[in-house]
Amino acid sequence: SIDGIKNPVFETFSYGPSKAAVHHPTRGMALHLAKDNVIVNVIAPGPFPTLMLSTGVGGGGMTDIDWSSVANRNPRQRVGTAEDIAGLAIFLSSRDGAFTVGETITCDGGSAYTT
Repeated sequence: SIDGIKNPVFETFSYGPSKAAVHHPTRGMALHLAKDNVIVNVIAPGPFPTLMLSTGVGGGGMTDIDWSSVANRNPRQRVGTAEDIAGLAIFLSSRDGAFTVGETITCDGGSAYTT
């Protein structure tokens, strides 16, 4: 999650550090495993229409809420889709992504760079 990179929008004081705890060892594992042709990277998603995020925006866990309040905070003015994550995962799994090692890659429409 991008909450491991920036301060979360919602006051979830344990969520962000728990995600940051994934990002750091990724680099170490990537360096250790690269010699065995194992590539390690992390995809850090931003706002996606999930049960967890809908609870945070006041939807009570319902994913059919109005996502415009979340989308309006995003530079792309939308929330992410499964296709957004899939495209990045396919790239990282392909020959084209074979030289990308130990990275935390955001898939968030620019949310990580907003306040």
